[in-house]
Amino acid sequence: MRKNNILKLLENKGADALLLFNESNMHYLCGFSPSEGVILAVKDGSFYHIVDSRYTETAQNYAKDTGNTVIEINKGFQDKIAELVKKHNVKKVLFEDETISLHTYNTYKEKLEGIEFIPLGRELMLLRNVKDINEIKLMKQANAIAEKSFIELLNDVKVGKTEKELSSLFDYYMAKNGSDGLSFDTILLTGAHTSMPHGVPDDRKICEGDFVLFDFGATCKGYHSDMTRTVAVGHASDEMINTYNLVLEAQLAGIKALDAGVKCADVYKASYDVLDRENMAQYFRHGLGHGVGLEIHEGFNASPRSTDTFETGNVITIEPGVYIPDKFGVRIEDLLYLSPRGRENLSSVTKELIIL
Repeated sequence: MRKNNILKLLENKGADALLLFNESNMHYLCGFSPSEGVILAVKDGSFYHIVDSRYTETAQNYAKDTGNTVIEINKGFQDKIAELVKKHNVKKVLFEDETISLHTYNTYKEKLEGIEFIPLGRELMLLRNVKDINEIKLMKQANAIAEKSFIELLNDVKVGKTEKELSSLFDYYMAKNGSDGLSFDTILLTGAHTSMPHGVPDDRKICEGDFVLFDFGATCKGYHSDMTRTVAVGHASDEMINTYNLVLEAQLAGIKALDAGVKCADVYKASYDVLDRENMAQYFRHGLGHGVGLEIHEGFNASPRSTDTFETGNVITIEPGVYIPDKFGVRIEDLLYLSPRGRENLSSVTKELIIL
């Protein structure tokens, strides 16, 4: 199916071949994320995965399923690509203009003399943005690992524990429970630090009456999960409870608005309007959500500037937040899948305010 998608892409773009260097784009066709390598897909149906000796065995193992032809280089990547391009009489090549470095572009442009380079743009992203059932299974597994780890960690969240201590423990739990790695650096903040949407854990200690914000994700065979929960320790003030409930109402409104065929900006507006009604939208300082898959941020965004429209197969976060400087912040985030049967929430941990 993926190869057919690529062949249709080549036909639509009027290109003879597609050249991939980006780890996630390569993963889409070879099944794993090599830190270095090249994939060359040719319109005649030939798919080559060119690697150095570090990845030969791994690539060959995955090729049993993908059907790619694995080639181990004995010179340079550019020399092998030039050889294959000549072999298949390639004249026009699609390249990753949005992610490739200028140095790499110039190197290949010089080596593939006379070849026309056509910008790929966001075309492959649009293909990756529509997940198949196997991708969803892996994302569900990643999410289950993250949720199990979060529940375990709550037993350790106590007054006097530091952000660094708990974030490190969280990462350990996710590894112990089967995560291949972190989706991103775990965000674990307490007290006034929670007003920073992407703050970095430090030596701040949890105090009685603090909010603690957790933004985390696990990975499974290259696929990511993403979730945010905010809990209180000991007790919560009326202001904290009211703010939390308002953010939850905004999140539920965003989830309700999310559907295939709905404009991304309209989903954002559904959540924004709830906050704006209570004059709290000024404290909502980021987009409502982002696509997730082989990368933690990929595909469509639910933002006021987006011109995209959600479609079946998309996986998106819905994560409104309110961040009051020097006081506290609240964010609640779920991972949603637009399945052929309708919207499916992949996140199952309660969103009622937890007071530990």
